[in-house]
Amino acid sequence: MSRVSAASGRHISFTNGVVLKKIGIYGGTFDPIHHAHLILAREAREMLALEKIIFVPAAISPGKDSPVASAAMRLSMLRAAIGNEIGFIVDDCELHRPPPSYTIDTTEEIRRREVDSEIYYLIGEDNLSGLPSWHRFEQLQEMVRFVVLDRTGTQTNHPYQVVHRRIDISATEIRKRVALGRSIRYLVPPAVEEIIRRSNLYRELEK
Repeated sequence: MSRVSAASGRHISFTNGVVLKKIGIYGGTFDPIHHAHLILAREAREMLALEKIIFVPAAISPGKDSPVASAAMRLSMLRAAIGNEIGFIVDDCELHRPPPSYTIDTTEEIRRREVDSEIYYLIGEDNLSGLPSWHRFEQLQEMVRFVVLDRTGTQTNHPYQVVHRRIDISATEIRKRVALGRSIRYLVPPAVEEIIRRSNLYRELEK
């Protein structure tokens, strides 16, 4: 159940009289992490009054190509991007499990650690159409509240909460720009740009 706090105007959730903390899980390949990821995550945290957002880099997402950068490099970029940002943390649990990376396995693992929590799972609008085919989707839907991060402004018909922010940045575009020798400044945090440069990532054009 939930009620609205008179002091803050925010909804507070309860289970058996215990106040639930609200946390977000944001999974993805993050190949690389970029400003659109971070801006939308910040927007979601503020809009939904989340205590924290847990970024979970995938080993290999089901139904998608293998990431270009290694798991270690993607994890390094993610940690560098977040730095000391309050309310943002990184969890590498999926990188320690055999692929593919199923969301429900991650949710169950995090829920065991984050007791008395209400979990909001953040997904990009590009994942929306395939959502019903996710592994054990019916069970997953009972465990989390899905939140759609919409960078396009497209009107879609679905029952989930939406965080709207039109941002035309994509990891594919960033990798292509690096391969063509073009600047990615202002598309990724400086620390991520430095890791990409120093480690010679994304130098080859993808087929």
